[in-house]
Amino acid sequence: MGQKTSPIGFRTGVTLGWQSTWFAPKANYGDFLVEDQAIRKYIDRRFNRQMPKGAIAKVEIIRTRNEVNVTLHSGRPGVVIGPRGGEVDKVREELESLVGRKVTVNVVEIKEPELNATLVGQAIAEQLGKRASFRRTMKQQCEAAMNAGAKGVKIMCSGRLAGSEMARQETQKMGSIPLHTLDADVDYSIATARTTYGAIGIKVWIYRGKFGEENEPVQRRRRRAPRRMAPPTPGPLPPEPAAVAPPAAPRTGSTAEPTPPTGA
Repeated sequence: MGQKTSPIGFRTGVTLGWQSTWFAPKANYGDFLVEDQAIRKYIDRRFNRQMPKGAIAKVEIIRTRNEVNVTLHSGRPGVVIGPRGGEVDKVREELESLVGRKVTVNVVEIKEPELNATLVGQAIAEQLGKRASFRRTMKQQCEAAMNAGAKGVKIMCSGRLAGSEMARQETQKMGSIPLHTLDADVDYSIATARTTYGAIGIKVWIYRGKFGEENEPVQRRRRRAPRRMAPPTPGPLPPEPAAVAPPAAPRTGSTAEPTPPTGA
């Protein structure tokens, strides 16, 4: 009872594919495994530990007979590609010198970063490193994921939260997280926030619905700002005076009294 397992490893090979796809004889299996780990460490150090960050969430490695295909899933593909593709060329050259084989680098954009557990964990770790409130940060990320169409979110932070002397664990949860349902698309990730008072571990679960379903963004009502006193409205304007018609000119054929002569 109470034994937990990684949702990614639990579904790999059943509903999720492998992140490394290749076949090797027994003599080369260990060398290929070490090369894969070196590639992943280099990508993480290059784009997730240095500024500007490329927000790499997943690295897929496919090996052929003489070539290594590396696919980078990024939330900021413009940073990874660079101007005119110059950054990708540098990464390809350095990976070729690291592996000793021909390397092809592809970049895939993550269209909804709010539904990716790795990017959410990195965002929380970055905010905690800037001394942000952990409760507010966790709640904001949960609401952003739910608004993006997630069916459930759970975020867990452990360590010396807010610089307290004793480490503790805080959890924020919205919706449902079916961990034992293999047909459920649950994304999981672990991140670490390096703060001045110690390391804080972050775990993120995001339930995106069944495999094959499309996530529709949810329009949630925002809290209205408190109403302010409106300025007094002016009263009705006084009516304009009616226009007075000018006096009519005397007619030529009318009988008028003659004016008496002067000096009479």
